[in-house]
Amino acid sequence: MSDETNGAPETSARTRPIRRAFHVARSDRGAREFRRGGAPPLPTTGRLPRVSRLMALAIHFDRVLATGRFESQADLARAGRVTRARLTQILNLTNLAPDLQEKVLFLRPYTYGRAPLTERQIRPIAAEPNWDKQRRLFAKLTDQMSKDGEQKRATVN
Repeated sequence: MSDETNGAPETSARTRPIRRAFHVARSDRGAREFRRGGAPPLPTTGRLPRVSRLMALAIHFDRVLATGRFESQADLARAGRVTRARLTQILNLTNLAPDLQEKVLFLRPYTYGRAPLTERQIRPIAAEPNWDKQRRLFAKLTDQMSKDGEQKRATVN
């Protein structure tokens, strides 16, 4: 006979419950399956600023040209179906100081309205050959963006 307390069966000294962390995920064909570990973090909400995507594209294009996969920027522009002028604008983003490139790449996603920073605003900064001046211009631009954001929030509330 087994003693049951509160409806739970008695466990002997030799048995212990097994605990595993798992989550349910969808496979390639949509079927559900158990996977080890906790669930992966949810993706961030919002839209990634276009200038961040263009910065990544500029870095990629620069590497493609450096490896010799395309002989010239004109060949790359034809392959990408953009004008040579537009390709030059995109590639000029690589003239930014490395720390500024990183800041542009990792801009936070935005959820409503227009992107806080655009490529058109960055073009004159990238045209400046002195990295120290670039940093000052970028700081001035981002300070202005934060002030404008505060004003917009004040008018909405």
